Amino acid sequence: MTDTPPDHLSIDPSSPHFDQAALQRGVGIRFKGVERRDVEEYSLSEGWIRVALGKKVDRHGRPLTIKLTGPVEAWFERGGEDAGAGEAGRGESE
Repeated sequence: MTDTPPDHLSIDPSSPHFDQAALQRGVGIRFKGVERRDVEEYSLSEGWIRVALGKKVDRHGRPLTIKLTGPVEAWFERGGEDAGAGEAGRGESE
């Protein structure tokens, strides 16, 4: 795997931009200089993130989201080779 996260990534499995391997490595997002943990989807090239609107859901049970525009930075939180070892280590300590 590469060390750069995808340009466009979504956590929704029905989205064409869903990538399970990238999500398992963990992707950190910084939006307008602030690290965010509530991002549902992002696009680096277009400069936007999509975040949930509290606990509101649509009629299909999916969270309602809002698109925020601004500078977006993304990085992998874990390396490609040791991502599986890190997950196994956490499971044993619990």
